[in-house]
Parts: sequence; C-alpha cells; structure tokens
Amino acid sequence: MGDADASSETTGRPLALCLAGPTGIGKTALALALAERLPLEVISVDSAQVYRHMDIGTAKPGPAERAQVPHHLIDIREPWERYSAGEFRRDALRLIGEIRGRGRWPLLAGGTLLYFRALQRGLAPLPPADAALRRRLDAEAAARGWPALHARLREVDPAAAARIEPADRQRIQRALEVFELTGEPISRLQARHPEPPPVEFLSFALLPADRAALYARIERRFAAMLAAGLADELRALHAMPELDGSAPALRALGYRQLWDWADGRCTLAEATARAVTATRRYAKRQLSWLRSEPGFRALPAGDVAGNAALIAAAAGA
Repeated sequence: MGDADASSETTGRPLALCLAGPTGIGKTALALALAERLPLEVISVDSAQVYRHMDIGTAKPGPAERAQVPHHLIDIREPWERYSAGEFRRDALRLIGEIRGRGRWPLLAGGTLLYFRALQRGLAPLPPADAALRRRLDAEAAARGWPALHARLREVDPAAAARIEPADRQRIQRALEVFELTGEPISRLQARHPEPPPVEFLSFALLPADRAALYARIERRFAAMLAAGLADELRALHAMPELDGSAPALRALGYRQLWDWADGRCTLAEATARAVTATRRYAKRQLSWLRSEPGFRALPAGDVAGNAALIAAAAGA
C-alpha cells in the first residue's frame, strides 16, 4: 500500500500521513527525507505559516524546499485576516482528496495541535462569528482589559476558562461570543462528538530524548532568525496600515513579543528573552499534548533517516 490510493483494511477509508512535534524539533527535515522514499505533498499544519509576509519567524520552507516537495496551506492569508481550525479542516480534507487523486501521499506536518485535533476528531457545530458582538467585546476589553473578560468567562464556563490563558484575547473572545450567541458554554458544545473524517490517519510525533536540549535549540533558533532579518520583517509588518497588535497573526510566537519592541514598549533584548521563554513554554505544552494524545506513534528526534524509513515502511513502501 505504498501509493496514495491505499485504504485502511478495517475502515475502507483512504490513508493520509501525519507528522506532529514541538517547535524546532526537525519536522521539515524529516518531511524532506521522507519525500525521497515516498511520492508525497506536504500540507502545512501551522497556524502562522498561513500568513503572507511572515517567513523568517514562522520557519517557512524556503523556495528550494518547496521546489523539492510541493507544500500547501502556506501564504494563503494576509496578516490582518483570520483563519480558523474549521477552515483548516475544510481545506486539508479537500487537499487530501486532490493529492490522493494525483497518486501521491498527503503528509500533514506541523505543530499546531488544535488543527490536528480538528482534522482527526472533527469539530462540534459552533455559530459563525458575529462582527458586531466581537466589536462590543473588543471595546469592553479596551476599557477593562482581557483578564476582566477572562474572569467573566470563568463565571459562565469554568472549564473553558481553565484552559484559556487570561491574556489569550482571541480564545476568550470566541468563548464569550459562543456563550452569548447560544446560551451554552463552548466547552459543552465542543464535548459533543461530531462525525469522524472520511480519512484514516497514520500519525507520528517527533519527541526529544532531552527536553533541555530542545529548549537550547529553541534559543539558538530564535537567535538565527534574528540574524536572518526577523526584526526587519517585523518592522515591515508594523508599517502596514491594515495591521495592529490585535491581529490574529500576531499571536504567533516571536512576532507578538517583537511587536511590543516595535511599539517602543521594550528593548529588543527584552523582547528576545520574552519570545524565547514563551516558545519554551509552548513547546512544553505541545509535548504534554502529544504524549497524552491517542493515535500518535512516538519517534525519537534526531534520527532523520531511521524515522523516514520507519514511516515509509508503515505506509507500505
């Protein structure tokens, strides 16, 4: 079953490959190595790589890598536009079908674990965004602060508030929006079981043997991004009249902290330290999620050739 028309013997549904892992673990290198063994196309599972003009800080595959292996769901939105987990699921399922139709393997690779969950488990039906309600919540947050709205969320939906940080404006806004529109907590709606996707997944997770080594790599990686021009990339974004600090794209690690520097609220050194700390914390959450998520087979980070061989063998190649 080495081609993209392969189907699970138990479900009859077509197969796709998934490769998850914390930031900076080496997913791109493994995807390129796997492409030497399987005819594949990569579907990016990264909520920041969807945005144009954000290349260095999102570690987007460069022109040479994209020429070697086709990549999808990169550069599909402007930084001031939204892109949701539901939109990702719709786009990914469409692309899986198209790639299979070309006789190739879809490889969904990235670190946005919410997207993996939405794809593999489906999404509960939630109401669409309400622009007027969001403007009202934004105005309230401007007057009282997002922690105050988080406190209100804790009153109406303690389960959602427990997993949402008090400064996570986008998720606080969405949870309050859903509650006001439906009268039900978003946590209750999300617990309902949607239909399974029409695809079977072979899922793998790159995990570090040494968490401290991963954290050191994250620090080196951010320094390399700054050396490659990340600060200039941020200045160009900051100069865009359509963009302000509340844009969804600026939730991306590194950009969020450097925006404060561009606004004059901290030094570049302070922004860098905050970005590295935030990225380490994010990697820790990713690792916790992956170790608890059913269906992902753990792979040791660093053994690129061995991991590529293992995934190819699992695919039947």
